[in-house]
Amino acid sequence: MNFFLLAIFGVIGGVLGGMGMGGGTLLIPLLTIFLSINQKLAQGYNLISFLIMASFALIIHSKNKMIDIKSVVLLDAFGVAFCILGALLVSQIKSDILHILFAIFLILLSLYQFYKFFRKDY
Repeated sequence: MNFFLLAIFGVIGGVLGGMGMGGGTLLIPLLTIFLSINQKLAQGYNLISFLIMASFALIIHSKNKMIDIKSVVLLDAFGVAFCILGALLVSQIKSDILHILFAIFLILLSLYQFYKFFRKDY
């Protein structure tokens, strides 16, 4: 495995994640396309890296008093429940189908982002 590319992809994912753009949206395709890592393994790498990045972001936002604890508890409860459900669902899907579903998700996400960008009133 090319550790240099892993480090570069980690930097890219970290910068985008720190900006609130979802570094995993780019990290998963980078790992699967350029390093030929299995889709499910790439998603696992993404989840672990997200936990670490989110922990640091939580500390920084907490120090800046930008967190509403009641909202966090509610979001986390539903987030954890559906994370478990999603992980169980993905474990039953073949990697080829997962590739296609993830590609469709990325296309829809990019179309939505373009729509939002061009819809802004200046």
